Amino acid sequence: MNLPDLNQETIDRIVEMAWEDRTTFEAIELQFGLQEKDVIALMRREMQPSSFRMWRKRVTGRDTKHGEKRGFIAGRFKSDNQKT
Repeated sequence: MNLPDLNQETIDRIVEMAWEDRTTFEAIELQFGLQEKDVIALMRREMQPSSFRMWRKRVTGRDTKHGEKRGFIAGRFKSDNQKT
């Protein structure tokens, strides 16, 4: 997987967004240009193996991480650091 060169601040923000329950992979892609598979690769690279496994278990099947599967749009929290 060829990830773009990202500075540490950007990597930290992507990791933070990936951990957030209501931040979708689509929002991460829109803001940083990384598809879901790229975010997974980045998380695997940046995290300890046990933390990565815990994160994967947490987000696998979680409807809130995928915009098309969400049952809501209005009322979601929007961070000041997010574009959308």
